[in-house]
Amino acid sequence: MSSLGVTVSSAFEVNAVPPVRASRVIRGVVGAAVAAVAVNTAIALVGLAAGASSDFRPLQPTSYILLTVVGVLAGTAGWAAVRRRSQRPTAVLRRLVPAVVAVSLVPDVALLFTDAQPHTTGVGVATLMAMHLATAVVAVPILARTLPLPSDDDVAAPPAVR
Repeated sequence: MSSLGVTVSSAFEVNAVPPVRASRVIRGVVGAAVAAVAVNTAIALVGLAAGASSDFRPLQPTSYILLTVVGVLAGTAGWAAVRRRSQRPTAVLRRLVPAVVAVSLVPDVALLFTDAQPHTTGVGVATLMAMHLATAVVAVPILARTLPLPSDDDVAAPPAVR
């Protein structure tokens, strides 16, 4: 009991999520990044075989490997923040992940209407979009195991003020 008359339990910081060892998070992030890069490499090769220009910079390994890793790191940071701060992390991420992926596709589509990237074709842009989707499809299940979320039903209500 505090001097203000509020009962506070350590389980009620903001969200009662179990702590996760840093080594587990590192393994999860590295695993997600490696798997996403492998899948994106396969997608890039299929796109190039389907007619995307090999001069289209986003489909060159020097571009997509770095950006895939950055995407996984950003996704992990967002996942961890929602996990730590939201009272309903599962519900938030169920909406946030598709929204972020959808927003990530906007610059891809914009490439079709600008001269920002030389050698842009519909096949190249479709390939790039598939890579964005694949990164999320690969990373989300790994993050769900690495940084597990409590069920929204399991998250306790904040303590009542007396």
